[in-house]
Amino acid sequence: MADVRLPTPVSSGDLILDRRFEWARESFAAGDATAVSELLGEVVQSAPRFAPAWFLLAEAREALGDRTGAIAAFRTALAADDSDRQGAAVRLARLGALPPVAMPTAYIRSLFDGYAAGFEEALVGRLGYRGPELLIGALARAGTLTSFGSVLDLGCGTGLAGVAIKPHAQQLTGVDLSSRMLEAARGKGVYDRLAETECMTFLREEAVTGARHDLILAADVFIYFHELMQVPRFAVPVMAPGALIAFSVETHDGDGVILRDTLRYAHGEAHVRHALKQGGLQLVCLQSAPARNEKGEPVPGLVVVARAPS
Repeated sequence: MADVRLPTPVSSGDLILDRRFEWARESFAAGDATAVSELLGEVVQSAPRFAPAWFLLAEAREALGDRTGAIAAFRTALAADDSDRQGAAVRLARLGALPPVAMPTAYIRSLFDGYAAGFEEALVGRLGYRGPELLIGALARAGTLTSFGSVLDLGCGTGLAGVAIKPHAQQLTGVDLSSRMLEAARGKGVYDRLAETECMTFLREEAVTGARHDLILAADVFIYFHELMQVPRFAVPVMAPGALIAFSVETHDGDGVILRDTLRYAHGEAHVRHALKQGGLQLVCLQSAPARNEKGEPVPGLVVVARAPS
């Protein structure tokens, strides 16, 4: 089962049904998927637009090996919530019922708002995360680690990459969807500016203003992108001549993009190279390096540095 925290649900509109839903959540957390199915039967019948109940029912069916039933319930959850805060479309893609999809903004925001409090302890302490260190090391080995006038930290989260790059940044801007993650980043005291928005939206708006930056960092951000072609399309217009972009992704042995059971995308090396070339970026450095562990094993990854046209 993927380790994804359910967002705080909205009410079904009925206190009794809401209580049954809470019992079902508790049962699912305890590993009793059969009880979830029994508890939610009446809930979804009486409140057919209660998306969180359909989503939890889908998870329970999947845990019980009922793929067809899970797909049906995930589809109903998606139809009941246009913003898709639970990420039903992503689950459908993982089950092969949809092609790889862009992760819903509301889902990402809700997911990381929920993770913010214990994020660093879990990511660094338990999973051995070292994405920022890998990016700084790649810039140094490529001979491109210098003093940058303006640095963008896309998907800055709690500010781990910001702390790592701050000694080399005259101006540092962090961008993230999650307000709670940004609260933690603000507490680090390293950012000159923080923006609560989706990364590509931010880049598009920066281009309109004529802003230009000398380095763009994206530590483990594009693992939530179903394809990388959009990255140069939005990044290059805000990069100063000869500016750099450094990012990390998870990877796999194939050429394309796959959605892992962890609900993170893994990009084949060929896909990464093609996206950079098509976007007019010159590859400076591409190295294999795991940025985190999963179940005690390193997750295959790539660390990439590319340069904008001079």
